[in-house]
Amino acid sequence: MRRRLYVVLPDVASARQTANDLLLARIEDRHMHFLGRRDMSLEDLHEASFLQKTDVRHAAFLGAGIGVIGGAAVGVFLKVSQLGDINFDVGTVMLCTLGGLVLGAWMSTLIGVSTPSTSLKTFEKDIEDGKILLMVDVPHGRVEEIQDLLHKRHPEAADRGVDLTMPAFP
Repeated sequence: MRRRLYVVLPDVASARQTANDLLLARIEDRHMHFLGRRDMSLEDLHEASFLQKTDVRHAAFLGAGIGVIGGAAVGVFLKVSQLGDINFDVGTVMLCTLGGLVLGAWMSTLIGVSTPSTSLKTFEKDIEDGKILLMVDVPHGRVEEIQDLLHKRHPEAADRGVDLTMPAFP
């Protein structure tokens, strides 16, 4: 189980040094995600992917839930109503529910790709001011150790908390 730490760094040089210190602390590069302004070059730092930058995950789950409810409602409506000589059975309810799930997840994911992540709203001003956001995923048992390391080695870094709802596959 991992926890995501959020740290705001003042510039690319500080971010690079922080990444090096985390590598020496045996935090793999794939667990570090840096985010800066669109016009800012992060050079050799591991940039956050679109899954970290956008609201795709949240939108997909929300759309799937709404799609299941809508599909099930359509399926139940078809089951209890008579449409001419056609009789719908339980398979229709299941098929409509599955179709609602797929359609809801697909449609909402299209919207989520173009929507900035809701969990990063609090960092928008810092990023626009030219600072760099570091999202680092650390094992649950090492959170305090890594926070202490960052506080000691990087007093310029602003600790912005820990996300307790770290997804299983970021």
